[in-house]
Amino acid sequence: MAAEKLYLLPVWLGDAGGPELMPPRNIAIAARCRHFFCEHERTARHMLRRLVPSIDLNAIELHRLDKETSDAELDAMVAVLKQHDGAIVSEAGMPCIADPGARLVARAHAAGITVEPLTGPSSIMLALAASGLNGQRFTFHGYLPREPHERRQALTRIEQDVRRTHGAHLFIETPYRNDALLADILAIGQPGTRLCLAVDLDQPGGSVSTRTIAQWRAAAPTLGKRPCVFIIG
Repeated sequence: MAAEKLYLLPVWLGDAGGPELMPPRNIAIAARCRHFFCEHERTARHMLRRLVPSIDLNAIELHRLDKETSDAELDAMVAVLKQHDGAIVSEAGMPCIADPGARLVARAHAAGITVEPLTGPSSIMLALAASGLNGQRFTFHGYLPREPHERRQALTRIEQDVRRTHGAHLFIETPYRNDALLADILAIGQPGTRLCLAVDLDQPGGSVSTRTIAQWRAAAPTLGKRPCVFIIG
């Protein structure tokens, strides 16, 4: 492994799957790295154990990297990366997409540290590819506003942009608010607007369905607390 390299190490999108679903190179890098940057230590340890069953968890160092991480803590992480290779591990899927890892990546670039993304699942790209919506012009919004009034305003602006540009607009939600978000989309959307619901991607029982708002209104699903990517197009 080359010195001063920060890897972006993807993990599974759910509980199903083991090392057989990940590229061998990812497994080799995870087995050799000793410094990992993560939001939650427990999740990271679990993911690393799934990826490399023989890993010695006592021999690695986990560095907390979340939205509360201070500038001083980021500087300390960069100092580690100037001496050792490291990897960012997301809670699910690809690091740095709707994920605070991007802050460390920006610091790494500024410090001249090589950043290398590794191949692996990304719920955003999987959903877009399977949606049948515009894969050449799309916008990812991350999380929409939490307050219902602001959320509906955001949805109205998104639908207006869809009609103007014919692009696809992707967003996600904390799973326990999925059904509230879906209710808002169905309440204010135009009947002919298309909505894709990509649920439990890359997991048993997962599905990707694209229908018009009118069709969804006729048979609205209950999403529950299952991870979902929403796409309006």
